[in-house]
Amino acid sequence: MAHVQDYTATLERVSAAIEEAGAGEPAIAAAVHALKQQMPDYTWVGVYLLDGNELVLGPFVGKPSPHARIPLGRGICGAAATEKTTIIVDDVNADSRYLACSIETRSEIVVPIMLDTEVLGEIDIDSDRLAAFGQDDKTLLESIAQRLAPHLKAADRTEPM
Repeated sequence: MAHVQDYTATLERVSAAIEEAGAGEPAIAAAVHALKQQMPDYTWVGVYLLDGNELVLGPFVGKPSPHARIPLGRGICGAAATEKTTIIVDDVNADSRYLACSIETRSEIVVPIMLDTEVLGEIDIDSDRLAAFGQDDKTLLESIAQRLAPHLKAADRTEPM
């Protein structure tokens, strides 16, 4: 059964956590932790930072990922960064791009973090539930990505794509 979420309250809590943490990576970590705490169906929550032509795993909450570096264009994460668009996968087992992290993962959403047209990184979230992500999640996470963009720029670990 799906959980009923108050997306507005979640956005407010995550935004407050970002602002309280200050600039750079502490803000990213605060956002990841707040999202995981607020959203029960978000099994794994992480941010990848763009470094040249690779996405490098930054702060995350969940099981360790075997994918610490993902080349642009590879997997769902690499596709979202290359295409500069949010990708929702209702069933990861039905998507050939999926890079398996956990056998429990059933669905995924990846949201690019952009400043103007420049990709700085992305929010990557897995769920152990099929079709766990909908329009409300997309809207919520795109809003959080907008708030995180200046903090990723401040982390100064990225280069323009």
